[in-house]
Amino acid sequence: MIPIDFYCLSLITLSDVNAMIGDFLKKKTHLKKKGKSSDLGGEEYIDLTHLSDEGEEKDVFDADTLIKIAEVHRYEDVRDVTEHVYDGNILLVDVEAIAGSQESLDRVQSELKAVASEVSGDIARVGNNFIALTPKGIGIDRKKIKPF
Repeated sequence: MIPIDFYCLSLITLSDVNAMIGDFLKKKTHLKKKGKSSDLGGEEYIDLTHLSDEGEEKDVFDADTLIKIAEVHRYEDVRDVTEHVYDGNILLVDVEAIAGSQESLDRVQSELKAVASEVSGDIARVGNNFIALTPKGIGIDRKKIKPF
């Protein structure tokens, strides 16, 4: 037996989906402008994570483990941002600001490796500008997921 939800979704065409998305974006009551991001070339970005499926605000901090995003501008910043891993959260460290100095980058990576070792976690480079650091019990799969 096909579930009702699946059956109903199978009747929606691509043009219906595009129309619904267009209507959704036109209303803009659900959108919240958060600021500008240098990663997007100064373009404005919109954070929709505060919305539940019903369009009501939700508290994203109810989770046991959070993914925290941090920026490191100098070696001294590492101690402040790594506290989140000691608290059991996952940390994505943006090292773009120090990428021009190999010495600073090496020192930061070395310190992050030491933290990963202390918490029995995992560490991996993600792209050119990010380092992922996890607490105990959370590993990083180094294989990329490819759709085909």
